[in-house]
Amino acid sequence: ATLNRLLREDYRGIIVTMIHKFRDMPADLNRRWNIFVLMDEAHRTTGGDLGNFLMAGLPNATFIGFTGTPVDKTAYGKGTFKTFGCEDDKGYLHKYSISESIEDGTTLPLYYQLAPNEMLVPHEIMEKEFLALAETEGIADIEELNKILDRAVNLKNFLKGTERVKKVARAVADHFRENVEPLGYKAFLVGVDREACAFYKEALDSILPVEYSEIVFTGNNNDPPHLKKWHLDPKRERQIRKDFTKPGEWPRILIVTEKLLTGFDAPILYAMYLDKPMRDHTLLQAIARVNRPYENEAEERVKPHGFVLDFVGIFDKLEKALAFDSDEVNAIVKDLALLKHLFGAKMESKAPEYLALISSNFNDKDVDNLIEHFRDKERRKELFKEYKEIEMLYEIISPDAFLRSFLDDYATLSGVYQVVRNAYGRRVYVDRAFQKKTNELVQRHIGAEIVSETLGEYVTIDKQTIEAVKQRDEGKAVQVINLVKAIQKTAEEESGDPFLIALAERARAVQESFEDRQATTTEALEQLLSEIDKNEQRKKQQAKKGLDNLTYFVLCKMTDDGIPNPEIVSAKVAQAFGKFPNWQRSEAELPELRRQVTFAVLAEEDDM
Repeated sequence: ATLNRLLREDYRGIIVTMIHKFRDMPADLNRRWNIFVLMDEAHRTTGGDLGNFLMAGLPNATFIGFTGTPVDKTAYGKGTFKTFGCEDDKGYLHKYSISESIEDGTTLPLYYQLAPNEMLVPHEIMEKEFLALAETEGIADIEELNKILDRAVNLKNFLKGTERVKKVARAVADHFRENVEPLGYKAFLVGVDREACAFYKEALDSILPVEYSEIVFTGNNNDPPHLKKWHLDPKRERQIRKDFTKPGEWPRILIVTEKLLTGFDAPILYAMYLDKPMRDHTLLQAIARVNRPYENEAEERVKPHGFVLDFVGIFDKLEKALAFDSDEVNAIVKDLALLKHLFGAKMESKAPEYLALISSNFNDKDVDNLIEHFRDKERRKELFKEYKEIEMLYEIISPDAFLRSFLDDYATLSGVYQVVRNAYGRRVYVDRAFQKKTNELVQRHIGAEIVSETLGEYVTIDKQTIEAVKQRDEGKAVQVINLVKAIQKTAEEESGDPFLIALAERARAVQESFEDRQATTTEALEQLLSEIDKNEQRKKQQAKKGLDNLTYFVLCKMTDDGIPNPEIVSAKVAQAFGKFPNWQRSEAELPELRRQVTFAVLAEEDDM
């Protein structure tokens, strides 16, 4: 009544309302031409009777619809493009496409794979009881979808057949452990109804530890016992949902049918095992659960795309199942076979130039050549970029017979990457250098030494270092890298020695000069050996004076800066540091330490 009154009285301003308020609205209630009606979720109810009341009541208004899933091929003329955009050849006033969102990094592309034929719904059943039904076209609500599926008796019987459930559960468990879990991601298993979810939970529990999976569905009071046993109280459900979004926490697989298929945001979700017929809006909303970007910096993991393993056969007729902008859908929902093509293309076009650098299975000469070749930072950057793309493709595709002919070359390429990464990284990468399956391959084909020993063992920074380096049977480039690593490692282990910290900084500067080719390999090696020799001379002088590292460091600094009575000042400064051992972490200790050090220095200067 209020809405009708406002329009009848020609109210000028903004009115916020719902489409249901237009029911039974009189025709021609307001014929003004400069009324603009903005509608969200425009793919839904505007195509039915409510839309008729709206447009008849405001016959001259301009209608602008907002939707993420415009429907362009639906029964009864309910398509979004029939209601909106009919005067625009392109159908859109403005379009932010899925492909654009992928380019912007706000969503990821989707890849799918069909399950083996014996698990897919027979074409005649799928066509007769689902795809050919006019009421399934443009379906926008999962409750409507469930009502249609309740009438699809043969379809449901096939999907919930005892032997088929066992086969699908086995396929899901195997695929998850081989293709998803090694990547650190999680998965949804979507059953046709709540009973199917219960069947799959029991089947998975016979294959995987029970903590791997949980069911999340809405329980009813009149549910039979085999469904009631899976009811969750609200607190438990909230905890399951929360834990699912965290890496390393149980569960790894959520079994769902309706709940969580819309609105649940879990970026760690990578795979969807689809065993429920869907189409159009409901299908796109469901599979969009897996296309959220995800990055774990601690584990250097970036989700490349979302993945759907289709046990129904919906993706076999993709254009019919997704009645949206067809070009758009085909651009972002792709067959997993394309990833194999991409892997093969990269191994054939990008890998050969790197493989050519290895001639003797990573002997000392090979390693030295790699370090020399990749002194240039841009070369290293390109190698790291290309390798990480190839590695991710391998991890996703493996295990697959397609990879057999690439195994040797891929293992060698991985070895090249690891040598260069260890050489020029700030630290040695062992634990997370490779993804799980790649690491196993490298261990088998090249050996464990490629991970940790190709650059030789660290040498200790002492008086034997110079002679030890000269005696090692390795190239000068390797010696440069080994010395820098050894100095940095020693400085980390003896972090209380300011001389070693300063030495590590100078060593890093030498390495940067070496990488930028401002110094030759020989010059860089000589500079490092000279720094080590100076450090040895320093230790001898310090031993003669019988001073600890900090006191002697302050003494040298005071002497270099011309502070009078440096021995007295250094002793006072060292004493002040001893009083405040937590100065680096304590906001209270740092100002007091700074005050006492300042007074110690100024006291001697004032006595001049």
